[in-house]
Amino acid sequence: QVQLVESGGGLVQAGGSLRLSCAASGRTFSRSAMGWFRQAPGKEREFVANINWSGGSTYYADSVKGRFAISRDNVKNTVYLQMNSLKPEDTAVYYCAGRGSTSRAGDYDYWGQGTQVTVSS
Repeated sequence: QVQLVESGGGLVQAGGSLRLSCAASGRTFSRSAMGWFRQAPGKEREFVANINWSGGSTYYADSVKGRFAISRDNVKNTVYLQMNSLKPEDTAVYYCAGRGSTSRAGDYDYWGQGTQVTVSS
């Protein structure tokens, strides 16, 4: 069983930065691709970014490309999402997802509880 726990969300002004963390339990973390998704009120969950098992390959949604960066530390069993130049439209609950390698939420086996990110204008 894998458990994912997100942290680092909060309230930030437009143009600001936040770094989300996702701490994973379980021995398979270092061999698993990981992803970040987000869901705004009244909208479907959408893909943000993912990273392969080694951290050598990353993929981003067009809406965050150039502003967000996903990374991982397999010693600490943690994946990160550095978010810069935040916009009000980035406001959402952000979810960490495990053991999936695509942009489709249904392909991921494990999910965290989510962390709220609110960007004020």
